[in-house]
Order: sequence, then structure tokens, then C-alpha cells
Amino acid sequence: MNRVLVVGDVMIDVVVRPDSALAPTSDTPSRVRIGRGGSAANVAVALARATPVSDVEFVGCAGDDDASQWFVDSLHFAGVRALLQRRPGTTGVVVSLVSADGQRAMMTDRGVNPRLDLALVRQELSEGLGHLHVSGYQVLDPLTRPEVAPLLRRARELGASTSLDVCSLGPLLAAGPRVFDAALEYTTVLFANEEEARALSGREGPDEVLRSLSQRVDTVVVTSGGDGARAQRDNTVVTASAVTTDVVDTTGAGDAATGTFLGARLDGATVEEALQRAMVEASRVVSTLGAG
Repeated sequence: MNRVLVVGDVMIDVVVRPDSALAPTSDTPSRVRIGRGGSAANVAVALARATPVSDVEFVGCAGDDDASQWFVDSLHFAGVRALLQRRPGTTGVVVSLVSADGQRAMMTDRGVNPRLDLALVRQELSEGLGHLHVSGYQVLDPLTRPEVAPLLRRARELGASTSLDVCSLGPLLAAGPRVFDAALEYTTVLFANEEEARALSGREGPDEVLRSLSQRVDTVVVTSGGDGARAQRDNTVVTASAVTTDVVDTTGAGDAATGTFLGARLDGATVEEALQRAMVEASRVVSTLGAG
């Protein structure tokens, strides 16, 4: 069986969609969902759904609280094995406030996530690894950043393909695009939304963005919400339209697309086929409240 390793944050999602305007100092009727979250964990779950021939494992750092065990149980139920480093403290939590059009603002407490020991993860990589995916949050955090490139390099030395997801525009703009330089040297597939891709490439037009980023990695995938997605590999650009659906919440849609694309590619699908499957899965996720 093909072993796939996903590395990223351990998070609990609290998703809130108010039914009316916020009522300061009083109650606002809302729909609230609490569940397993974190970009990389969402990718791992989508991967497990998309590629039954792969053994998907997730590595992250969790606190010594009850929430960490709930996170493990949730991944296990989804067919993903969780390999967590435990640290004294709290497991990460993100509160997403969802607007009527499905867009969201996120308030994040990463808890002990910055204490993830990527050097230890690198030492534990072994033969039989088929693919390694690393969340961009590990690059954006200065505590874990120095070990991301060595981790990806070790995976490549073992013959595995690798992927990296930019993850978040705000921290990228604050840190600057150069923070991704070292990691991109050992990345074969890069995922970003259109704003992240423009910031990372320093280009504006969609074609220029893809062309610039594809000079650094084998495959680039750029998602554009309701406008679908574009990908480039070997000078060939493919596009896929978003699947029309009622948007309830966009939380986790990009992660679902990333995991589905990777799973399809690992199972032998073409870039075009993988991109189309990714759009179908993203449409399923946005039709529900929470990461799906």
C-alpha cells in the first residue's frame, strides 16, 4: 500500500453562522458546529476519501487535553491514522464566523502547534513513503520554518513526491514570499488560492502567475473559488470550472480540493481529471456548515 504522510496543525474548529445581525451585549441566534479542523487534517481526510489504495497518516502537535483525543478519534473515523506529538498546553482552536454568502473570518489560537518537532519527523521518514504533504503554516511559522526544507528534501531522497500548500494570505504578506524559497526547492506540487499565488509569484495575470510558479515546481494548482481552478504542468495549462451549488460555508473547501487532487494523481489520474474531481469535492464541502 502507498504510504502518504500529511504534516500540519492540530486544530479544533468552531464554526458560527449567525441567523441575524449580531446583537452586542445580547444573544444572536446562530448555527454552530464544532469539529476536527486544521488545513492539513482536512487535506488528509480528503486524501483518504480520494485514494483507497493509499495509507494516509497525519503528523501534528497536540496539547495534553481532552480535545487532542477527540481530534485523533475523528481522524480515525475518517480513515486517517494520527501520529501526534504531545506537549503540555492546549490543542489549537480556530473560531470561524461565517457570513450570509459563505465567506468567513477566522480567529485563531494555534495552541502548542508551533512546538511541532519537524526534525524528529524527518528522522522517522522511511522507505515506502509515496508522498509527503506539508502545510504552509509550518513555513509561515518562524519556529518550524527552518526544518521544512530538510523534511521535504529527505522525502525526495527516499523517492517520494512532495507537496506544499501556501494556506494563508495574511501571514504570507507579513512574512514575505521569500520565506517559501527553501521549501520550494524540494516541492513537486504547489497549491495556492489566486491571492496567495499572486503574492508568492509577484505577478498579477493568471497566466503570468502560473508561468512564474511552474518554473520552480513540477505542478502548480491555483484555486479561484467560484471561478474554478487552473493548473500547469510541463508547460500545459488545464482549467476546471467550479461545480454550481448553494454556498453555505467555504471553510475547508480549498483543503478538500487539495486532498482530492493529490489522491487522484497518486491513483494515476491526469492533471485535468484530478482538477475536475477536486472541484466536485469542493462543491460538496461548501454546501454544508463546517469543513465537511
